[in-house]
Amino acid sequence: MLSRSYTSFLDVTSEDLLNFPQTPRTLPRVMMVPGIISDGDGNGSNDEDLDVLSSKCREKKIIVANFLPLLAQKDLNTSKWCFRFDEDSLLLQLKDGFSSETDVVYVGSLKVDVDTSEQEEVAERLLAEFNCVPTFLPPELHKKYYHGFCKQYLWPLFHYMLPMSPEHCNRFDRCLWQAYVSANKIFADKIMEVINPEEDYVWIHDYHLMILPTFLRKRFYRVKLGFFLHSPFPSSEIYRTLPVRDEILKALLNADLVGFHTFDYARHFLSCCSRMLGLDYESKRGHIALEYFGRTVYIKILPVGIHMGQLESALNLPSTSIKIKEIQEQFKGKKMILGVDDMDIFKGLSLKLLAVEHLLQHHEELRGELVLVQIVNPARSTGKDVQEAKKETYAITNRINARFGLSGYQPVVLIDHPVPFYEKAAYYALAEACIVNAVRDGMNLIPYEYIVCRQGTPKIDDALGISSGSSSSHTSTLVVSEFIGCSPSLSGAIRVNPWDIDAVADALNIAIKMPNLEKQLRHEKHYRYVSSHDVAYWARSFVQDLERACKDHYSKRCWSIGFGLSFRIVALSPNFRKLSLDHIVKAYKRANRRAMFLDYDGTVVPQTSIVKTPSPEVISILNDLCKDPKNTVFIVSGRGKNSLSDWFSQCQNLGIAAEHGYFIRWSKSSNWESSPLLVDFDWKKIADPVMQLYTEATDGSYIETKESALVWHHQDADPDFGSCQAMELLDHLENVLANEPVEVKRGNHIVEVKPQGVSKGLVTEKILSTMISDGKPPDFVMCIGDDRSDEDMFESISSTVYSPAPPEIFACTVGQKPSKARYYLDDCGDVLKLLQGLARASSIKPRSSTQIQFSFESVA
Repeated sequence: MLSRSYTSFLDVTSEDLLNFPQTPRTLPRVMMVPGIISDGDGNGSNDEDLDVLSSKCREKKIIVANFLPLLAQKDLNTSKWCFRFDEDSLLLQLKDGFSSETDVVYVGSLKVDVDTSEQEEVAERLLAEFNCVPTFLPPELHKKYYHGFCKQYLWPLFHYMLPMSPEHCNRFDRCLWQAYVSANKIFADKIMEVINPEEDYVWIHDYHLMILPTFLRKRFYRVKLGFFLHSPFPSSEIYRTLPVRDEILKALLNADLVGFHTFDYARHFLSCCSRMLGLDYESKRGHIALEYFGRTVYIKILPVGIHMGQLESALNLPSTSIKIKEIQEQFKGKKMILGVDDMDIFKGLSLKLLAVEHLLQHHEELRGELVLVQIVNPARSTGKDVQEAKKETYAITNRINARFGLSGYQPVVLIDHPVPFYEKAAYYALAEACIVNAVRDGMNLIPYEYIVCRQGTPKIDDALGISSGSSSSHTSTLVVSEFIGCSPSLSGAIRVNPWDIDAVADALNIAIKMPNLEKQLRHEKHYRYVSSHDVAYWARSFVQDLERACKDHYSKRCWSIGFGLSFRIVALSPNFRKLSLDHIVKAYKRANRRAMFLDYDGTVVPQTSIVKTPSPEVISILNDLCKDPKNTVFIVSGRGKNSLSDWFSQCQNLGIAAEHGYFIRWSKSSNWESSPLLVDFDWKKIADPVMQLYTEATDGSYIETKESALVWHHQDADPDFGSCQAMELLDHLENVLANEPVEVKRGNHIVEVKPQGVSKGLVTEKILSTMISDGKPPDFVMCIGDDRSDEDMFESISSTVYSPAPPEIFACTVGQKPSKARYYLDDCGDVLKLLQGLARASSIKPRSSTQIQFSFESVA
């Protein structure tokens, strides 16, 4: 049965949303690494059709965002379009972090509608003059995609606002989701027009384009792709409510590097990957990384910075100095607190005003002296919630001014119209304190701008009457919400919970009454950070990490799996291939003595199966293999000997190695042999109480008691808590069992204590050595397994010394993943098909005629 998200996506694909057009020209493929070329994706549309620039071409970065860094206006007299770069755009400013030799191309939408008849001409002009590629989304599509799915659904959800009621937030709409998919696909089409995937790097920005990585990875297996999320990433409890949660997560994992402003946002993303996709992250030399089908997806944590040069230029404008003198005169003798916020429900405007009201109510000495200047930027979206926020803001402002205002004095000055930046800079330079009280915000650079403007320039110092070179006169005080992205980097700020109005009022009181020396020290600390971690530093650091993340692209072979937005790439070693039945059957028939080792769970029985007993089909296949006198077949499992002997009681000639080889039996008629390494199990009396303690504290966990081992399972526990408890238990057991002849290992959702020197690798080595010493050396060795413990077997069968000649070895893991095995099979079904094929080969007598030779089927 198909899930609703999948069936709806079939509807989307039926509209040709995922059918990429072929590139306009077909050009020869260039091999970038000797001996390794890219693999086809099965639809005839792969890297081989792409243009490859010569090494002399300029390095190119393709920056992709919802809007281009352009301002556009149409001349009403001439009907001609006028374009210019938007100097305030982050996309434009980040170029400072790139080499001067870097060619930067922008892909995105214009903020104005261009008539269809003009689009081709405008597109050519923008590419030629500005290196910009416009997407030209149809107006209706843009409305559903941007104002619908992005602003009315994703944005509130990522800011922790659930659609509990249609009156306050839009609920998920499948039609809007399809518009989001369509828009992302158009962006992908435009990128394809300008990309050289062998050389170029693509950097995608923000939540508007979260599924774009899938479209690009589907077309170019080895595209060099980074993504940065400028909004918060919500906790898994919030994110899990998203009906298309898996599609978006998998799409982000098709990038090579995923960036976030703070560790909290990255932690939430990683938690979602763990809980929903079963992926665990690890630290690789200081870098956080996820292994995803053989690809390494790196996580970058770095808050964006500001453009120092632009701010300093604005401060040096004559109009800024003039405005400073006007403001000084207007608020002469007053203590000014500044707030600069967008008009939306998450900026905490009403909470800030309530805190000011509380402050004036309880501190009479501040009445007539304290002024909050609140600059309100235009709202970025429309809706009932914005109108309600605006109405509430005005109501509280009027109430405060009516209650505490005096002749010529208003405690709250609300500036609700577009304010040029030089005017904001003047307010920044004069404000004794700045408050950012957002209840949730991705980054918010207002505190950074305030700090730089308070540092000033020589011209600003002249306007303020500060003597040249007097660093002691530069101070700043910040009150910032705990829930904004810049808060962790501003360690000298007064951090507040915006919902606690009393605490915010107290923080404002502390800020304006703080001694000058303390203000100065806090300011210097902040300025050092802000000036050294500017937008150029941020962009340069991200691109350096992206280049590092992509450096191994051509050292692995690539396959594609999945359909629609579940598409992903499997990247594995060039020597790692799927085991061909024809190939192994040919070797099987040639052999005179065969050794075959099979893991149980996850190999002959699916790991997810509730029924753990072998099926009649498995029993039949194993019996057919065991009937061949040339075969020695073993089940090598971590399970107990009683369970295995009961389950395989019908297999007379099957060998069983139980509890990772601590117990071994060559056939049903032979006795169980145990390892001579340890006969004293007193260590269990130490380990068992510790495991019991963690079992009681971890809901969903349990202990499996074996004769030679104890295993703590946590696959049914909460993924994060279970993993955390497993690490604690591992450390605890290693300490209490330090003097015991046992080893403590962590496996797939387990922590196991077992005797030292017991492993699947050692038991396979023992069996092979016994066969060799008995004069029956194998000339065919096959080993199939699926988890970490089976890697010991793969290593053992390859390192065993064989006499007189080495056999043909087939080490095979289940699932396409990094492994010491040379071959893989997709799942348990493939394993049974392979074993069935070998069983049939045993029952067929060799033909006297010449056999047709089949070569190993590799993926080129």
